[in-house]
Amino acid sequence: MLNRIIAGAAAAALVAGGVSGCSQGHAVKPGANTGKIAETIMADQTQLVADFNAHDAARFASHAAEDFVGMSHGAANVTGSEAELAVTKTAFASDPSAHLAVSNGAVEVAAGGDMAVYRATYAYTGTNPATGKPIAENGNYIAGYKTGADGDWKIAWSVVSDAPAPAVSS
Repeated sequence: MLNRIIAGAAAAALVAGGVSGCSQGHAVKPGANTGKIAETIMADQTQLVADFNAHDAARFASHAAEDFVGMSHGAANVTGSEAELAVTKTAFASDPSAHLAVSNGAVEVAAGGDMAVYRATYAYTGTNPATGKPIAENGNYIAGYKTGADGDWKIAWSVVSDAPAPAVSS
């Protein structure tokens, strides 16, 4: 389930690359209020977690852009807001005890105000549907935001990671 939410880590390289290189043709807003944008993104993430914990699949998926891509734990990518809704409905149905908490949230906004990156750590608890036993997962989450045609900020992509990065061989 977490497989898309906090929909999380993929890392410092993505943060650096995402903020500087992923405007995807959005117009740069001269004099963008990056502080206000950061507040908007933080508020959206707070609401996203509340929607998750309320098990409201439609509200949770509404945070995703139409062309959203979610990557998590080596699973197939979730592509599109409709796919996000379907995956979320299935996840909530299979684990009614699922709960999410985030901490250390931070937002970085591109100077032009056309892209923002949110990153945080997360703690997920739930029940393993196969065994019925409680599970706990801690990890990292990163999400890239962009504005839609209506000016609302939506999650364009997210990555969740609960495992440490493998050692780099030389």
